[in-house]
Amino acid sequence: MLLQKPKEAPSAPREKLTCTAHGQQWVDYYAWLRADNWQEALDNADKLPSEIADYLKAENRYYSLATEALEPLHDELIAEMRGRMAENDNSVPLRNDSYLYSERYIENAEHEIYIRTDLNGENEELLFDVNQEAAQHEYFELGQLEHSPNHSKLFWTCDTTGAEFYSLRIRDIKTGRDSDCVIDRVEEATWSDNQTLFYTRLDEFHRALQVYKHVLGTDTENDVLVFEEQDHRFCCSVYCSLSYEYVFIHSSMNDQDEIWYLPVSDPGASLSLVQARQHGLEYSVDHQGDRFVICANADGAADFKLIETPVDTPSMQHWKDVFPYQPGRMIDDVVVFKDWIIWLENVNALPQIAYMDRDGAINHIEFEEEAYSLDLISGMEYDNDTVLFEYSSPTTPTRSYFFNLNTKERELVKEEVIPSGHQIEDYITRRFTVTSHDGAEVPVTLLYHRNTPVNGTAAAMLYGYGSYGASSYAEFRSDRLSLADRGFVFAIAHVRGGQEKGRAWYEEAKFEHKPNSFHDFIAVGEALIEKGYCAKGKLVSMGGSAGGLLVGASMNMKPELFAGVIAHVPFVDVLNTILDDTLPLTPSEWTQWGNPIESEEAFNAIKAYSPYDNVQALDYPALYVTAGVSDPRVTYWEPAKWVAKLRVSKTNDNIVLLKTNMESGHFGKTGRFAELDDRARAYAFAIAVVENQQ
Repeated sequence: MLLQKPKEAPSAPREKLTCTAHGQQWVDYYAWLRADNWQEALDNADKLPSEIADYLKAENRYYSLATEALEPLHDELIAEMRGRMAENDNSVPLRNDSYLYSERYIENAEHEIYIRTDLNGENEELLFDVNQEAAQHEYFELGQLEHSPNHSKLFWTCDTTGAEFYSLRIRDIKTGRDSDCVIDRVEEATWSDNQTLFYTRLDEFHRALQVYKHVLGTDTENDVLVFEEQDHRFCCSVYCSLSYEYVFIHSSMNDQDEIWYLPVSDPGASLSLVQARQHGLEYSVDHQGDRFVICANADGAADFKLIETPVDTPSMQHWKDVFPYQPGRMIDDVVVFKDWIIWLENVNALPQIAYMDRDGAINHIEFEEEAYSLDLISGMEYDNDTVLFEYSSPTTPTRSYFFNLNTKERELVKEEVIPSGHQIEDYITRRFTVTSHDGAEVPVTLLYHRNTPVNGTAAAMLYGYGSYGASSYAEFRSDRLSLADRGFVFAIAHVRGGQEKGRAWYEEAKFEHKPNSFHDFIAVGEALIEKGYCAKGKLVSMGGSAGGLLVGASMNMKPELFAGVIAHVPFVDVLNTILDDTLPLTPSEWTQWGNPIESEEAFNAIKAYSPYDNVQALDYPALYVTAGVSDPRVTYWEPAKWVAKLRVSKTNDNIVLLKTNMESGHFGKTGRFAELDDRARAYAFAIAVVENQQ
């Protein structure tokens, strides 16, 4: 038996807290795990009260004891995963004026370096070495790195705690030295001209509600506040058009957008409004010549359409369709060149690329595999007739292509190398649909080794997300081959809540309809067993963040379906979180789940499925749960409370494990090799759970 159960598991003290809302009362015995000074702890885990830190560390010790026998498997998995990664690797160089910019990994280096050459690929310059900066910190995440329009300077941002508080610095490319300018708590930034930056800054609630302008060489204390959002449900972002003619300030929440702009030629100009916010109106804007190109859901275009409007009079009354709405054809991403509009669209849960010239002629780039993934890369140049895209499938490593929009020629410019070897024909990708509880047809993507029998004897890993309209893609992930090589079927459930089948697929899992995601996930799990892809008792589910809600709620509804559940930084204390408007994301979350503070209907709906609130005296599967002290998205106490409650409530001997990273946040460890540790631990747990069932 690889997975061991130590004699005594940590036992969190129970402190009764009676909660009240809408005339209802409930008791939360583990609310004490939320530190009053949690915001301080985001920056420094040492600030946690001792009783909370001691409990989290006790859980970590318990995890280590329980998985001690898994260490050889863990190390083996990491070696396999690393063996599939090219030690030396270069990104596709992108042209900008007289330079080619690219990223490079070198042998044994955790992080990338940024370089540029002339157009012949010669006279290489080192712009930025992430390894050198990261060596000074326990945790280091590079946020943005962008060169100025005249190619003389860089601005770069970094987070050194995992709390997603980024600091901005400015580097002279010629000398390689940073100026004295440091701006803390920057969410996002963009160059306007060679001397001017616009940036958003986080407030004390970790919300980006303000946009500032900084002029190089001036004191940051004198930076000008150019925009401030008053509605805390919204957050601000800032970007420059590919044409480098306009700066856009985008204020948005999940189902509303409002965009302002100013000309790069006059960074001191007053902001102009594209279109005022309206309930349910979502739109994005880019620039092309004398018009703005807008992707919007206006006039009932649920799956979005493309629109043009004059730069001088951009409001909705002047909007004119460029690519009319076509139901079932979801527009996911748009790139605007001088003479072309290119977009990524999703049709029946499969992506495709479309492009249009200035005369309105539309063409598509075709693909053949049963299930695959596409990424559209804008590049750095506006006057361009070539677009870069990446293609992969669960069996096909990533291939990068330049596509000439005039000649329609496709040039393979890079193919992901698997140093340890990879034969595509050794693996099988399948796509089929499963009927959910209400008749909805849920797409499923499978990856498995060709030698894995489809006779009801294999183990399976079922992955899902299903929230915020974020789709789960059928992409190549070399780490998943470690499961496939051990006889696992890796399944992706494209449940409602994503947009794989258009906007309606997302809308059907919002508010009181959220349980549709859980029903879809369960239906897929049951189908894997019915169709012979998985043996009963050998199904392990996995999800992270809002995907943790998915696997947690599904486990409450059908615990006997799963042998094990892996929940990374899971959003499971849903009711308490969405009732607390002081948490960073809560106000913006109300458009997803409802506002339980104001609405009793929303309160009852959330309470009915919130995993933490619905833990019962049941036989639960084995659980592996992760958390991060510095996580501002899913705060550490959500998984900690859930584990504490599960351990005292469950009626069987299956193990419940909590591993809290005391030095990182929502996204775990940084570095291309370091991050393999989390994946290997999850896979080792899944393998052990299945073996323990035999």
